[in-house]
Amino acid sequence: MIEFRDVTFVHQTGKTALRDVSLKVEKAEMLAVVGENGAGKTTLVKHVNGLLKPTKGTVLVDGEDTRLKSTAELSRKVGIAFQNPDHQLFSESVEAETTFALKNFGFSRELIDQRLNWALQFFGLDEYRNSSPLALSGGEKKRLTLACILAWDPEVVILDEPTVGQDAIQKEKLSGIIKMLRSTGKTTIIVSHDVEFIWPLQPRLVVMSQGRIVADGPAHTLMGDEKLLEGARVMQPQLVKLYQRLRRRPDSPFASVNDARMWITGPVGVG
Repeated sequence: MIEFRDVTFVHQTGKTALRDVSLKVEKAEMLAVVGENGAGKTTLVKHVNGLLKPTKGTVLVDGEDTRLKSTAELSRKVGIAFQNPDHQLFSESVEAETTFALKNFGFSRELIDQRLNWALQFFGLDEYRNSSPLALSGGEKKRLTLACILAWDPEVVILDEPTVGQDAIQKEKLSGIIKMLRSTGKTTIIVSHDVEFIWPLQPRLVVMSQGRIVADGPAHTLMGDEKLLEGARVMQPQLVKLYQRLRRRPDSPFASVNDARMWITGPVGVG
């Protein structure tokens, strides 16, 4: 479990990025964090693996205070794919990048080879095995950071703006990966402006504004609150907008485009 207890974080510049944040994330839970730029989303998740330490309050990972643990210790449990992959790619080749953490965490040579081959093939990077990570496109770099993290199989996976630079096919694949993580008992935290990507996943949703959590609940409830989202400067998913404009509609918003198509092309249409 991950727990924030009245956490405030102040940057060295004096800017307060988090204000009295309290939050619990249970094991195997899927959580999405939304909010405008500067709302505190990335600052929040950087506290989970100890990259940042609270100015005030406490962050616990599996009951352990992150201030008493090194980032290296916490990283065995918590993997983060940052918004800008250039901030975490440094090896000479894609293969070396993917195996770096596996070697540091003491995986056997046989398991390293297995996890390396799986990760590169799964993310469509096998042909770049001997290439420099810096030679990859932006989307390929994002996929490489995900491959590196999933290769070592952490208990908690944090994805910071994972859909940036990804085409529709890769977004669909990423959605499948996130669902797979949930089905295998992983705790998954997604930080994203891409509400169209988040909506079909139907996660627990945290809405942030000016360093505070202003709402916390099921996505199907909060995404329907137009006033809340407008105040936090978060867009409403198109399927939710469509649902709210139907004269006659089902009991709950459409979870996917297929659901909407089946409803609209049936006996009940748009008013």
